[in-house]
Amino acid sequence: MASVEQPFDYASVGPDQLTAEIDVAIARAQTLVDELTSAPDGACTFANTMLALEEIDDVLGEASGRYGFLSQVSPQAEIREAAHAAEEKLDTFATRLGFDEGLYNAVLAFAGSAEGRGLSGVEARLVERTLRDFHRNGLELDAAKRAPLQEAKERLVSLGIEFRRNIDEYEDAILVSKDDLAGLPDAYIANLRSEDVDGQTRYRVSLDYPELFPFLESSPDEALREELFRKNHNKAASANVGLLEEAIALRHEAAALLGFDSWATYALQVKMAKTPQTVLDFLVDLEAKVRAKADGDLAQFAQAKRDETGTSAPLNIWDWRYYQQQVLRNVHSVDPFQVAEYFPLDACLDGLFDVYQRLVKVRFVARESGGAWHPDVRYFDIVDERDGSAGEVVGHFYMDLHPRPGKFGHAAAFTLRSGRGLPGGDYQSPISAIVANFTKPSAETPSLLRHSEVVTLFHEFGHILHQTLTRSPYVRFSGTRVERDFVEAPSQMLEHWCWEPEVLRGFTRHFQSGDPLPDDLLQRMVDAKNVGSGIAALRQLFFSRLDLAYHGPGASKDSDQIARDLHGITGFPFPEDTHFQAGFGHLFGYDAGYYGYMWSKVYGDDMYTRFEAAGLEDDSVGDDYRRGILERGGSVDGEVLVRDFLGREPDSAAFLRDLGLD
Repeated sequence: MASVEQPFDYASVGPDQLTAEIDVAIARAQTLVDELTSAPDGACTFANTMLALEEIDDVLGEASGRYGFLSQVSPQAEIREAAHAAEEKLDTFATRLGFDEGLYNAVLAFAGSAEGRGLSGVEARLVERTLRDFHRNGLELDAAKRAPLQEAKERLVSLGIEFRRNIDEYEDAILVSKDDLAGLPDAYIANLRSEDVDGQTRYRVSLDYPELFPFLESSPDEALREELFRKNHNKAASANVGLLEEAIALRHEAAALLGFDSWATYALQVKMAKTPQTVLDFLVDLEAKVRAKADGDLAQFAQAKRDETGTSAPLNIWDWRYYQQQVLRNVHSVDPFQVAEYFPLDACLDGLFDVYQRLVKVRFVARESGGAWHPDVRYFDIVDERDGSAGEVVGHFYMDLHPRPGKFGHAAAFTLRSGRGLPGGDYQSPISAIVANFTKPSAETPSLLRHSEVVTLFHEFGHILHQTLTRSPYVRFSGTRVERDFVEAPSQMLEHWCWEPEVLRGFTRHFQSGDPLPDDLLQRMVDAKNVGSGIAALRQLFFSRLDLAYHGPGASKDSDQIARDLHGITGFPFPEDTHFQAGFGHLFGYDAGYYGYMWSKVYGDDMYTRFEAAGLEDDSVGDDYRRGILERGGSVDGEVLVRDFLGREPDSAAFLRDLGLD
């Protein structure tokens, strides 16, 4: 049974301690490596080889979760800087282990032993996947070919950290008058920083999501929308375009050394899709299916612009969010700011917890989080409520939900410690953190979430469940360590609850009156769900095609020209003098894998049909989801997880229906 433990004291970590602790972790890992590789010939066992590798993985992972993670969230620049250096040191060390001949030979020797040959199930998979990782680092090649491959992969570690840091640290904004904020609510304005410019008060609208998107959606001033849009599409461009193109070239070089025609071919070998052609066929086919819906969206929004402006001016890419909201307001009587008044953050968390506690039979218990990295951060234990294990603490998570300078700028779930089996039969309880950028509360109003932010909250917390309810015996398959093009499916499935009237009625409440979301407004929201869905889908397809093209054959790529060539997929002309790719953080981590968001949504939407048919109250479906998807992690292939859960082959009918294409 996992014992209740005190949370790590992030608040007391300083730059010097951080650096020292990383060195301690690396030294500990190196000692384990030396012990593993010093075993005499014929003495390699599962315990002294595979479990030793697991221990190394865990030592490095926990150091990353305690210290490297601070690069994403610490409010202190000097700590973030030290943590970035720590991340690079850890990731470089881990990369080098993947090229260690001694480790490879030990695993190879064990795999060929009587014990190794006799393995089955997840233990056999662990050996097979470990050898596959070594082979994908060229351990079967001669040393002369491995050296440039290792050099390229180590440089890619540095590039990825620098690329993401440039995005997170980047700050830009437009300065506007109070009159320029017409159409935006007082609560939004109250959260903006103000400056004195020539004796006049000007408000700073930054690129932080709670400021950026509401302005693009609600400002009637097209010139200001364009200015803000362009600033966002030039985020970190002066530094990151060059870093990206260097990374693209290095990835191609690494793939070529391993005998692949492109990084995409290399990367996809271990994903569900398997080949770039399969991905391209999927994306092209989906674009054809979506195009008519998107054309209808574009025509509707263009007409809305003509009606409002009295001109025949074209619909521009910085217009579509604004006119989508105009259609919602004027055609469907859905005002996103009015809707947000019924979604105060604390009510949303109550609803989220209620849904997921019932779904997977756990209880989330708030704990004192004085040791967190920022006062806004909350900490929770996850207590099992299933028969036979009720009361057991099975995991922990942090919630860091508001923007601040230098913080990770998107929404994501981070594994801080992986779940794994321990000697004696105990289980190491996992720890994760959800990091997001929702509107901060003001003196007058609590944090009010737009419905799209509620969907994001439900989605990202789905990753928290996946990471913390794992029962994988090994770090290698723990939590979200599944195929990259499957990892989003368990969370995308959970987004559907944000559209269920029964669920929303259970937790929405007006921040002033306490009244629940009115039934007529709720129905209008559901009816308007697919307003703009075609444009949104084409945008995702553009990102996916862009990523795939960047990682196709050829080392030298003009990332701007490729973006320009493919931008027509969106339905809008290319916005000249912008470099969106410089702020596209997924190009490191999801490289040649961004298509996975659309690919896995097919599975997630199909998985939801079981809940749709049975209802949230059906304990058996929630139990199947927990045991069959969350607990198993990557211990079997994603396609097996889905097939077992559905009891049939998956299909795309629910996915197409959710886009409004049925």
